Amino acid sequence: MTDGPYAPPGWYADPTNPGQQRYWTGAAWAAPGPPPPYAQGIPAFAVQKTTNGFAIASMILGILWIYWIGAILALVFGYIAKRQIAASNGTEGGGGMATAGIVLGWIWIAILVALIVIVIIAAATHNASCEPSAYNSC
Repeated sequence: MTDGPYAPPGWYADPTNPGQQRYWTGAAWAAPGPPPPYAQGIPAFAVQKTTNGFAIASMILGILWIYWIGAILALVFGYIAKRQIAASNGTEGGGGMATAGIVLGWIWIAILVALIVIVIIAAATHNASCEPSAYNSC
């Protein structure tokens, strides 16, 4: 057995009374009897962490795309989820899913902007280079 402040709390052989056990609290020997209900400094219950629903929705909509409406909703839900998770004091999780939804939403928006630019450039160059003739009609 390790003695002193480095021993973990628990039952050990009583150093003053062989054959008996005493409870070491981590700082001192407790009186003989049952151990304390929990170690000092450790809460008696654990708070269960739940996953934020907006974070889940943000990630799913970011993956599914749904004609860019999903991308916009992924951004909205992702930012709402990040704010709610920060305000929950550790009772809610899902920050990674919210971030993934935000990133995917911005990627889809960037693709939409690039497609619009490409269509505008293609339409502008097609009309400028078109010369009507007997063989083609622009």
